[in-house]
Amino acid sequence: MTEYVDAMRDIAVLALEDIKGKEIQVLDTITLTDLFDCMIVATGESNRQVRALANNVAVELKAKGYEILSTEGEETGDWVLVDAGSLIVHVMLPAVRDYYDLEQLWGGQKPTFNPMGKAWSAV
Repeated sequence: MTEYVDAMRDIAVLALEDIKGKEIQVLDTITLTDLFDCMIVATGESNRQVRALANNVAVELKAKGYEILSTEGEETGDWVLVDAGSLIVHVMLPAVRDYYDLEQLWGGQKPTFNPMGKAWSAV
């Protein structure tokens, strides 16, 4: 990845960690698609937290001078996507993340959701 994308990635990861995002995974997609260079997938424990995580990413990226092209999913908060061009950030509830399995689709490891409240772990 380029320094530009690396900087965006680092800002987004810190923004997610700041609001206690869970299971943050960074996927390098530069060889998989021309649409974006990096994807981040994270989990929030409630609709409110999912929205807050995505909003914090957008606010922090904008504050550092990066353009947010769009955000989607704020209405329900089950899955919020932040599109910053070269960087895409997906923030989801655990069940939504488990169902759509974006990591597996894009060549990463699938997290395992345990409804008993135990921590996620990569399979």
